[in-house]
Amino acid sequence: MTKRDYYDILGVGKSATADEIKKAYRKLAMQFHPDRNPGNKEAEEKFKEAAEAYEVLSDQDKRAKYDRFGHQAFAPGSGGAGPHGFSDINDIFSAFGDIFGGSGFDEFFGGRGGRGRQRYTGEPGSDLKLRLALTLEEISTGVEKKLKLKRNVSCDSCNGSGASNPSDQQTCPVCQGSGEVRQVQRSVFGQFVNISACNNCNGSGKVIKNPCKVCKGDGRVQGETTIKVNIPAGVSNGNYLTLRNQGNAGKRGGPSGDLVVLIEEEPHAVFTREGNDILCDVEVSIPEAILGTEVEIPTLSGHAKVKIEPGTPSGKLLRLRGKGIPEYGSSRVGDQIIRVNIFIPKSLSQKEKDLIRQMEALDGFIPDSAKNPGKGFFSRMKSAFS
Repeated sequence: MTKRDYYDILGVGKSATADEIKKAYRKLAMQFHPDRNPGNKEAEEKFKEAAEAYEVLSDQDKRAKYDRFGHQAFAPGSGGAGPHGFSDINDIFSAFGDIFGGSGFDEFFGGRGGRGRQRYTGEPGSDLKLRLALTLEEISTGVEKKLKLKRNVSCDSCNGSGASNPSDQQTCPVCQGSGEVRQVQRSVFGQFVNISACNNCNGSGKVIKNPCKVCKGDGRVQGETTIKVNIPAGVSNGNYLTLRNQGNAGKRGGPSGDLVVLIEEEPHAVFTREGNDILCDVEVSIPEAILGTEVEIPTLSGHAKVKIEPGTPSGKLLRLRGKGIPEYGSSRVGDQIIRVNIFIPKSLSQKEKDLIRQMEALDGFIPDSAKNPGKGFFSRMKSAFS
């Protein structure tokens, strides 16, 4: 396949200045950027084509060779270092991301264009996980907690650099301070460029001549810190909060890891949680269930009085609106549900037994099924199958 002229690709003349070439490439890169053209293979190829043209025309030596010999200047066996022939979009960002600084490119694509050239300053720190037990009372209102953490922190002696003195940091001789190494592989499909962090400096671009005596060149030490975390109302068992950059400090100035706070809900002595509702039991005597009464019950915020209507059966559910758990991220609040249980004594004195027998004979204590045998349960079942 015949390659297009690099000047035609960028839309500039052969006398174009370096700034004009850069401006033309920036315009095309923004036009055909993959984030603006998701799934568009044609736009992706034009994006790669523009990058290849810019790589040649932005380099004074390569441009001079191209102007003299054209594409043949970089043909296999020509002895000239040709363009990458980018096979990976990320490779383009890595090579040319820095030309978009201040152009508005980062605003359109979330900084993706600029990240490719940011030097890896050190090994990232690991994440930490912490389990945090909360009571229902704390969950219902939200709470601020102070957490003590044992974690790796930046070394104060060397300010996290790992070197005894700033002059003890030297440019890595392997990657020449870039923090990355490139390996070019040729195949029948073209050139493939593999970019990886430099093993000699672990991607920092620096090697340490005289390590810090406190941290032994690591740039971090074991320490203990206290941080505050605000737990919002309505969280549930198993929810977690991620606190960015609150984990272990990175090696030699690398970014800190995150702290993951896992919520655990402590069992409550009175309440059982069901979603955003809470359930509790209240026990009343037989006379109270028959005649009605008013009882005081606990809530998550104190106490409340609940009226037990006359003739309340055992197992009846009463509801206190808005006395439950707030729904996380919403203004809705659950309810408190009270289950009425009638206390049945297990042992009675003879006098108490006699009183119960007297009550049993009264008309008000005789079930309707016993008063009207024809309407009882067994009579209805017999009629259904007869």
